[in-house]
Amino acid sequence: AAGLKNGDVITLVEDLESVSMELSDLVTHIRGEEGTTVHLQVYREGEPDYLEFDVKRANIDLPTVSHRMLDDRIGYIRIVEFGEPTVEQFEAAANELLEGGMRALVLDVRDNPGGMLTSVTEILDDFLPEGTLVYMQNKQGERQDYTSSAERMFDCPVAVLINGNSASASEIFAGAVKDYGVGTLIGTQTFGKGIVQSLFPLSDGSAVKITVSRYYTPAGNNIHEVGITPDLIVEADRE
Repeated sequence: AAGLKNGDVITLVEDLESVSMELSDLVTHIRGEEGTTVHLQVYREGEPDYLEFDVKRANIDLPTVSHRMLDDRIGYIRIVEFGEPTVEQFEAAANELLEGGMRALVLDVRDNPGGMLTSVTEILDDFLPEGTLVYMQNKQGERQDYTSSAERMFDCPVAVLINGNSASASEIFAGAVKDYGVGTLIGTQTFGKGIVQSLFPLSDGSAVKITVSRYYTPAGNNIHEVGITPDLIVEADRE
């Protein structure tokens, strides 16, 4: 609505240079009270100078799930991230496809950077039999399991599309599907982000971010800096 485009590079937020900040810190300066305005300076390829935008802040509930029925009654669901509304949006899409006579499902998590652990585990519960979905383990060997019930939404063939930008919660999803053998992973090796980090504020206003545990797939496979290997390697052209 403000005129920003895909590919724009934010160089300044108010008077703060983006190059000197972590992305998560920069986002905290962009976000703010609804109705207020934030000033952004942007580099856009092909423009002779930086562009200036005053963006009005608002609460935005972006759709994280899209779906359609392909030929031969093959359902297609794309999840762009695992956010708070994703579970409800996913189950609504799945129900519509099931009611339309879906006989197989393609689930697309390519370029999905991850999101909320609770979101991905609730969706996994629709796919997997009773058991562990993912677990976290710290250096003392203490682990916390996230489990599924015996009730499943799908009993049709499932394919999951992944690529090098599928990260974090997307890898948790893909790893669980692969370990249980309930679907076929198609694409390229995923990103490899499988750690839990905690932020410890310091007295001078700075903070230290420390890794406290790692994520593991149900079969005990480490995700971090490894990623998930597809069952069928397919290099997809951007076009």
